Amino acid sequence: MHPPTMSNAAGGLPEPRREPPAEPPPRGPSPLSWLVTPASAGRRIHAALQSSADLALLDLEDAVADDAKDSARTAALDVLAQYDPADAKALPMAGLRVNALDSLHGLLDLIGLARSAVRPRVLVIPKVESPRDVEIAAAVVGGARQDHPLVWALIETPQAIQNLPEILQARGLAGVLFGTADYAAAAGCSRTSRALWYPRSVLAAGAAAAGLPAIDSPYFDLRDPDGLRRETEEAAELGFTGKVAVHPAQLPVIQAAFRPSATALAHARAVVSAADACTAGITTVDGQMVGPPLVAAARALTTRAGDTARPRHHEDGGTS
Repeated sequence: MHPPTMSNAAGGLPEPRREPPAEPPPRGPSPLSWLVTPASAGRRIHAALQSSADLALLDLEDAVADDAKDSARTAALDVLAQYDPADAKALPMAGLRVNALDSLHGLLDLIGLARSAVRPRVLVIPKVESPRDVEIAAAVVGGARQDHPLVWALIETPQAIQNLPEILQARGLAGVLFGTADYAAAAGCSRTSRALWYPRSVLAAGAAAAGLPAIDSPYFDLRDPDGLRRETEEAAELGFTGKVAVHPAQLPVIQAAFRPSATALAHARAVVSAADACTAGITTVDGQMVGPPLVAAARALTTRAGDTARPRHHEDGGTS
């Protein structure tokens, strides 16, 4: 179910006048480590915004009870109004997950953002099953403003996987996330790696074909760091570009999996250097034959390493 559109057919209501949508803002580096926190949890919000995550995602949907959604929306907008990462030292980007657009709370979330003077850097739309979900959110929250957020689609139903090629072509879409729990509930399957291998593979491959980043679902068992590491490494192998954390303690594992190691980065740089110095299509590095596909992968890795490493500021003002 999706929000109705106005009709200009005879006897219907006229189309409302709308500002032409602004061009989507530059995407910039894609955040690889996301930390989600309830928008109703004041202390946890501020902790998330001071964490090592690349993006702190304030959640108005699943993490907030129905009777607390109005106050959580107000609190989230208040936090965003006070949060200016440009004046801070290497803080995360701020993102907001609203409620599904086929719900009253979802519509109120968009209206609240449209009327607000502040915008999150990232806006996550849950339960996306159609490109219209993305386009409606981008039009309502963005309009003609140049500071409108990057809209990400949360893919969490079998229907969304079926419609993924169309969703990935939605105007204004900046990236996609996978939602394990809701997908498993909708599909009637378990949340094991084997059961979810197909939708995760389809999502990662589809996003890559569209030139968009894909972020994997959280790992919910806080007592199982080995399981987190295993699932995170699987996500990286599938082609996901990052993963959501539900606790700050999960961030180092996620960052280690998606940020290339010093050894891998050194090898990739050696491959790029050898390819640049080679006039033929094939060269060798450390005794291994290297052709165009491996060179392309090495270039992508070196580019990603430069894009994803958020600088850490020291007390003396330097960075690392």
